[in-house]
Amino acid sequence: MSKVYNEDFYGWVTEQTELLRAGALNQLDIENLIEEMESMGRSELSQLNNRFRILIAHLLKWGYQPSHRGKSWELTIKEQRKAIERLIKNSPSLKNPMNKEEFLEWAWESAIFDAARETSMSDSDFPSKPIWTLEEILSSDFFP
Repeated sequence: MSKVYNEDFYGWVTEQTELLRAGALNQLDIENLIEEMESMGRSELSQLNNRFRILIAHLLKWGYQPSHRGKSWELTIKEQRKAIERLIKNSPSLKNPMNKEEFLEWAWESAIFDAARETSMSDSDFPSKPIWTLEEILSSDFFP
């Protein structure tokens, strides 16, 4: 009857969904359901973090290597902004962690590493702390 979470995840998900639909709450695997719900939230936040990291890295490359600007960088910047916009539209509460100072600092630090890796520049060639606001970074008109 019961699918084991660690042995057949898809079967477990299907079973838990059926139990929820049937209102059989006393038969649910509450502990693992809680773990999966928390994991889904972390996944959304991780996706947002990664989108910001990529966006900032490309803005840094755009601003600090103007001779290498191209359509690819421009399209990546636009794509990441649209993806962030969709994420926030679908999960408005993601704005909460975005408004924390450490959110932008983490994304910035990671973006510097990416920008240095993808260019001939050193990470010390880029500002170690954010020089743009979240509003600037997300603005479709902002290209440094």
